[in-house]
Amino acid sequence: MSKRDARLFIEDMLESIAKIERYTAGLSYEQIVSDERTIDAVVRNLEIIGEAARQIPETLRKRYTDVPWRRVIGFRNIVVHRYFAVDVGIVWTIVRENLPELKASLQKLLSDLDSK
Repeated sequence: MSKRDARLFIEDMLESIAKIERYTAGLSYEQIVSDERTIDAVVRNLEIIGEAARQIPETLRKRYTDVPWRRVIGFRNIVVHRYFAVDVGIVWTIVRENLPELKASLQKLLSDLDSK
């Protein structure tokens, strides 16, 4: 586990979500899958999100169960260890359906930490 403050990892996750939102804003599924740069950038930032999540102390993860820590870290593991198995359809679903929920949960967590 890193000595870096958990708050910084959460900020990293939110920054990567913001980048993904910028990279994919206004794009259709077809536009995203046909642009390898966008896919590479999105997958790289999903990897960063997963790695940052992995660095969050277990005690904090247990307190914030609305964040899907295992799924986030699990996707990072697929990207890192089985990059050839990354399904663009799953990436699209994560970007459109899962990231908004993750963003809201992380913003709440960060707000809670800032108020302490």
